[in-house]
Amino acid sequence: MADNHTKEVRSMNMSHIRSKNTRPEEKVRKYLFSRGLRYRKNVKKLPGCPDIVLAKYKAVVFVNGCFWHHHDCGRFVWPLSNEEYWRKKINRNVERDKENKKLLMEMGWRVFTIWECQLKKGSAEENLSRLYHEITEE
Repeated sequence: MADNHTKEVRSMNMSHIRSKNTRPEEKVRKYLFSRGLRYRKNVKKLPGCPDIVLAKYKAVVFVNGCFWHHHDCGRFVWPLSNEEYWRKKINRNVERDKENKKLLMEMGWRVFTIWECQLKKGSAEENLSRLYHEITEE
């Protein structure tokens, strides 16, 4: 099935999607900061430009959107229009994530991923608490 939008409209829509300082990222950062952890954001010198870098704990956190990184949850659904484009794009994101995680681990970093769906009402506190404890245990 062809794309429902013209190239110009699709480009405009995609340009409005933020890659930094998203609500899920801000939620995780506020939680970690309130627990006394200090971090750097989006460190470009590390593979994958992690969303949160906690140098003291040699840990990085990626806050992944379920759609963009193909999380196996109910929030992910393959788009029905322009399927070839989206499958190629999302599968490449997943491959890139694996490559970056491997490189970071080889450099001695501990890599954590928290998914957008884990930050929804009802489970956010539990998941953030687990993340905090995994980061701080040495």
